[in-house]
Amino acid sequence: MTHALLIYNAMLLDESTDTPGAVLSVDGKIRSVFNGYFTNANTVSSMAKAVLLEDGYSDDCTLELFDAAGLTLTPAFIDMHVHLRYPGQPLKEDLESGTHACASGGFGTICAMPNTNPVVSSKEQAGAIMNEAKQLGYTNVIQVVSITKDFEGKDISHIDELDPARTPVISEDGREVDSSEVMLNAMEKAARKGLIVACHCEDPELAAMAKPFRQHGLKTLKENNIPLDPLKIHEIGEVPSDVSESIRDDFMNANELLRTAEDTLTQRNIALAELAHAKVHLCHVSTELSIDYVRQAKKRGYTNISCEVTPHHICCSAYDWKEMLAIVNPPIRSIEDNKAIIEGIKDGTVDCISTDHAPHTQEDKEGGSPGFTGIELSYAACHTDLVCTKQISARKLSQLMSANPARIMGLNKGLLRQNYDADFTIVDPELQWKVDPSLFYSKGKWTPFTGRTLTGKVRALFLNGRMVIEQ
Repeated sequence: MTHALLIYNAMLLDESTDTPGAVLSVDGKIRSVFNGYFTNANTVSSMAKAVLLEDGYSDDCTLELFDAAGLTLTPAFIDMHVHLRYPGQPLKEDLESGTHACASGGFGTICAMPNTNPVVSSKEQAGAIMNEAKQLGYTNVIQVVSITKDFEGKDISHIDELDPARTPVISEDGREVDSSEVMLNAMEKAARKGLIVACHCEDPELAAMAKPFRQHGLKTLKENNIPLDPLKIHEIGEVPSDVSESIRDDFMNANELLRTAEDTLTQRNIALAELAHAKVHLCHVSTELSIDYVRQAKKRGYTNISCEVTPHHICCSAYDWKEMLAIVNPPIRSIEDNKAIIEGIKDGTVDCISTDHAPHTQEDKEGGSPGFTGIELSYAACHTDLVCTKQISARKLSQLMSANPARIMGLNKGLLRQNYDADFTIVDPELQWKVDPSLFYSKGKWTPFTGRTLTGKVRALFLNGRMVIEQ
């Protein structure tokens, strides 16, 4: 039976729309967008039924009404970079907890990274995971496949079997393809197949050089009973100057090596992509120089390049050694890098915002594992630090979180237009709330936003014109 959904009494928001209105979807596709104040259920219901009758649907067509109560209706968010830890790491995350967290964060589609156990290196593995996620029904999962088989850095033969309509992205995220020859060959295959190569730009040898500095810093923390708990870091009392300086020097040395590691491989991967004529997507760009490498590539006319930045690199900067304890790869950068990222957002160098949602157990975080949970607060953090501060408009944020990632992957999503997929997020842009990770659906509870008051809250998610979650 045909199912129609009418969401009314809403503020409609996408990259080119910011107006009161209502949206009618039929069988998972947007049928009509009505501009204006529609607060009376009978009035809008009559309008919708007239459209349905015009299309030839009978009176018994099911019409579901949803009163948005003046909140904002936006295309569901799309995240090109999520770690679900599935299969093989259930203590960190599982498919149910991870996709439930995505729904709570307003994400209708996500790309799941392949650094799992086992590594996702075949279309069969990817298909099985996507089918499982579809049965759960929380979000649309696009399973990313590894660039090299099992992350071993050599065999790329499995790329030949991939269908870009089913698995459009390949990535070695969490690490890098060491060999430029292997990466070039993989990019050439991807170019022929129409696949996107998502690059974790980090020179592995420089990353290995950074590791001992972090380990020594972590050892100093432990010896001095300094916690890595985000709730307790800023409650630390006086620390002897020699201890704080030692910690700062260790993490600064690590971070500077990781800066060069990112910049070096960003430049390499752009050069290889241009040589191969491949579609390349640069993950979690975080330095001023790497942002400029992307900018210059676009100015040269290379249209097959895109890049993402994360909420934590937008909203956080490492001023002193306490901020450096928020361990992530790439690290939290300087205020200059932070400004460069925001400038890149404003001038179009940055294409989208992705969370790099990377849940860990508390034990792993205390041991220095890099990464944060982020999928449930991404919209709020970016809305707070970008829109509320008037750095960008709400329309621009919608473009970064919905329209642009949809374009990059060729999805029929991301806009409030006729015939687009009826994936919607309802947000309250004015609601203030305090981040309490104990309330997350994700098993990962470590975030640098813990205890921070954010403005903007996801209230509901619809997929294919049907409600998934309301909160």
